[in-house]
Formats: sequence, C-alpha cells, structure tokens
Amino acid sequence: MNEKYNDLKEYIKSLKSVAVAFSGGVDSTFLLKTAHDVLGDRCVAITARSCSFPERELNESKKFCEKEGIKQIIVQSEELKIDGFAENPKNRCYLCKTELFTKMRKAAAELNIENIAEGSNVDDNGDYRPGLIAVKEQNIKSPLRHAGLTKNEIRELSKELGLDTWEKPSFACLASRFVYGETITEKKLGMVDKAEQYLLDMGLTQVRVRVHGDMARIEVSKNEFPKILEKSDSVYDYLKSLGFTYVSLDLGGYRTGSMNEVL
Repeated sequence: MNEKYNDLKEYIKSLKSVAVAFSGGVDSTFLLKTAHDVLGDRCVAITARSCSFPERELNESKKFCEKEGIKQIIVQSEELKIDGFAENPKNRCYLCKTELFTKMRKAAAELNIENIAEGSNVDDNGDYRPGLIAVKEQNIKSPLRHAGLTKNEIRELSKELGLDTWEKPSFACLASRFVYGETITEKKLGMVDKAEQYLLDMGLTQVRVRVHGDMARIEVSKNEFPKILEKSDSVYDYLKSLGFTYVSLDLGGYRTGSMNEVL
C-alpha cells in the first residue's frame, strides 16, 4: 500500500500542475490532499454546484479547502439542460461527465493548469461506469487507478493522513437514485435530497433513497435496519409528505450500483 502511495506521489509530480475534480468524498479528498502536498499552489480544486449535489456536500468541500489552504473553483453544472440527460438513459453519467470536464478544462486553462484529474479507483473498474468513457475520451487523469489503489487502501491511507473522510460513507450524485428511463426533474431531486437528509439526521450512516415512479425504495446497511424500523411510522409519514405514494425498505440492504442490477 505504501509503495502504491509513493507511486501516486511520483505520478502526480510528473503532471506538474493539476485541477482535481473535487466532490468532498473519500477518493477525491485523498487525491486532492496528496496532489496539494506534492504540487502546492500548482494544484487547485474544482467543484461542481448542481441540483444533483446536496448543499451539505458542497459546504463540506468548501470547509476542507479552506482548512488546507487550497484554491477552490466552483463551476455551475446544469445537467438537466444537457440534451437527453433528464430522460435518464443508461449513459447518463457519460453525458454529465462530458459537460463537467469541458467546463473544468476551461476553468483550469484560465489558471494555466495543464491537467485535469478525477478520483476513480481500481474497484470502479468492475462496475458499470459510463463516466469512465468520458474520462478516457477527454484525456482526464486518474491517478488513483494509475497507482492501483483500492477503496480500502485509500481509506487506510486517508486515516494515516488524518483526513476525517477516511470513514465517510460512500456517496454518488442524486441522479443515480433514479431507475433508468425515469424522468429526472429538479423537484424529484429535491425529494430525494430531503428524504436522505431526514434519514441521515436519524443517525443512519449509509443511505440511499431510490426512485421507482412514485415509490421510494430505501437502502440502508442491514445492521441499521432496527433504527429505521423503530421509527418506521415517522419515516413513512415524512416521505409521503414529500410526494412519494409508496415507501419501501429494501431487504437486500445498501449496495453500490443497485440500479445497474437490471442491465
């Protein structure tokens, strides 16, 4: 693991300057911290503000950059205006990443930053991730994959670096909560955001509220089933008040990319 970490730093050093796509998650925080340690002011963070990115995540990203003294650029991403995105096709992530990386490259060029980097790791190679096609097409660097780092290794190294995100639950943009073909609207994204925030405020850690028409399918870790069942009436009433007709708990528990199980 430490050898991989050294390889990562050497690779980042070879880039000379880099703008990191920074969401505040486990992977991008570790990448940004490492890149800034290596390159100093020749490393900047670029974060996308959008209706699919919760305000709490944006605020956390800002606090981290302020604490570390890292220059952060906020770009406005308007996914719902991207042709075809709202219809939620199977390549939705590709459409979004293509638009985002284009805006990132423009922002980086204004600062004379040569490279764009994103935080996917080698574990991401095994799932359906059309966004990685956009990464390849636009020559976006993937330092964590280049160094062969796994998610668990990134968490362990993050812990050694003293990063609070080392045990942060995995997160993906709110658009990933919709079954393919389900129309994505700003209103529905807001419903999902509020529903998940409600569950997080209950003390749950790993949460997804998946949307299937007018039904909300809640995924939480199986060991947290008791927490949600104890307050099932209030959970049901609150999600109903948001606009969901049906509210269900997935007995399979939380799992990454469950919407891809139909592919």
